[in-house]
Amino acid sequence: MSDHETERNVLGGELMPCSHDPLTGFYRNGKCQVGPEDVGCHAVCAELTEDFLAFSKASGNDLSTPRPEYGFPGLKPGDRWCVCADRWREALDAGYACPVVLASTSEAALKYVSRSILEEYGIDEIETD
Repeated sequence: MSDHETERNVLGGELMPCSHDPLTGFYRNGKCQVGPEDVGCHAVCAELTEDFLAFSKASGNDLSTPRPEYGFPGLKPGDRWCVCADRWREALDAGYACPVVLASTSEAALKYVSRSILEEYGIDEIETD
């Protein structure tokens, strides 16, 4: 079993799916799993906003325009998508961070953003045992 199949979320639990429609993740399995091939660290399960999409496009990563040649539908506000942890951090620093689904955000994101900051933007309920 490879590392990206056993990944945990930022809360320490099992990494939950981010989105199957549109199908997201570096490995296109619906999860924000990170492995050695994913040099961009697509770890943050973001619920996209218009501001975040505009920021990403202005920063050189157009997520809103469909690219059928790559099987990419183009994203709209409200879609959930695994975004690069460093790009989410850039958006945060610029004032355009979007909500985060904590249970679906890989622990790999913690190399770029603290858990407390991610929790500030978290939109899922944190389960306590």
